[in-house]
Amino acid sequence: MVSTHIGFPAETVIVFVFLAVGAIFIDLFMHRHDKPISLKSAALWSVFWILVAMAFAGFLYVHHGAEVASLFVTGYALEKVLSVDNLFVMMAIFSWFSVPDNLRHRVLYWGVIGAVVFRGIFVAIGSSLLTLGPWVDIVFALVVLWTAVMMLKSGEDDAIEDYSQHLAYRIVKRFFPIWPKLKGRAFLLSQKEVEAELAKPENENIKVGRLGKVALYATPLLLCLAVVELSDVMFAFDSVPAVIAVSREPLIVYSAMMFAILGLRTMYFVLEALRQYLAHLEKAVIVLLFFIGAKLGLNATDHLWHHGYNISANASLFIVLSVLAVGIIVSVLFPGQPDAEEGKEG
Repeated sequence: MVSTHIGFPAETVIVFVFLAVGAIFIDLFMHRHDKPISLKSAALWSVFWILVAMAFAGFLYVHHGAEVASLFVTGYALEKVLSVDNLFVMMAIFSWFSVPDNLRHRVLYWGVIGAVVFRGIFVAIGSSLLTLGPWVDIVFALVVLWTAVMMLKSGEDDAIEDYSQHLAYRIVKRFFPIWPKLKGRAFLLSQKEVEAELAKPENENIKVGRLGKVALYATPLLLCLAVVELSDVMFAFDSVPAVIAVSREPLIVYSAMMFAILGLRTMYFVLEALRQYLAHLEKAVIVLLFFIGAKLGLNATDHLWHHGYNISANASLFIVLSVLAVGIIVSVLFPGQPDAEEGKEG
C-alpha cells in the first residue's frame, strides 16, 4: 500500500467539491423527468462522467504528481468495476418489485445520494481504523477475501431471492402499513389517497393493514428504495476496504469513490441493455477482490515482518485495468444467454 500523503490542500478540496456538487446538480436537472433513459443517452452520459473523473485526475497530476493521479485512477477504476456486481443486484431488485423503466432512475437517484453519504462515513471510519496498526489491514483483507468467496458461491446458485424477507423490507413494514400497488412516482401515500384507491373497482379485493391512526402508507417504490439502500450499505463494507487498499489518503479514496458513484445511474441502464454481453465480468470482479485481498495482506505482513514485498501504484493500475479488459473481451466473445425477466410485486 502506498502511503503518499497530500493532506487536504484547500485548492484540491475546492476543485473536488466544485466538480462533485456541480455533477450532482447536472444529473438532477438533466434527469428530473420520469422518462426511460435510452441506451444511447445512458452511454453518452456515462462517457461524460468518466471525462469528469479524468479531468480531476489531470488536476491531481498537475498539482500533486503522477503517483497521486495514478492512485486516484486505480481507485476510481476499482470502484467502477466493483460497482458492476452491485448494479446487477439492483437489476434483480427492480425486477422483483416490478418497477417500470421510467421510475428506476428515480430510485437510483436517491440510491446514489445514499451511497455518497455512506461512502464518506465508511471512508472516515476505515481510514481512522488503519491508524491502529497492520492488524486492521489483515481484517480488511479477510473481509475482501470473504466477499470474493461468497461471490464464487453465489454464482453457483441461480435462485431468485425473495426480497419480502429482506431486512430493509421488514423494517419499512414495521413503521408503515403497505399499499401493495405502485402509484406513479410516490414513495408514500396519505390515508386520503389510499381510501380513494380502495374506492376504485379494480382495488376492491385489496386488504390494507392499519396500525392505529395511520398518516402514511408505504408503496412498493419505497420498499424497493429501502432494499436498494441497505444493499448498497452492505456493498460499501466490501468496496471501501478494497479502495483503501490502493491508498491510505482519505481524499484520494473518497474522491475516487465519489466520481465512480456519480456515473452509476446512467451506467445501470448501459449494463441492463448489455447484460448478456457482460456475462463474465463478475468473474473479473472476483479476481480483483482476490488481488486486493492479497495486496492488503502483503501490506500488513510487510509492516509486521518487513519482508519488503509490495505492489506499486502503477502495477496496481495495470492489473486492475488488465483484468477489467480481459473480463470485457471474454464477455463479448462468449456472451451469455438473454435473461427472461421475472417480475414480482412486493
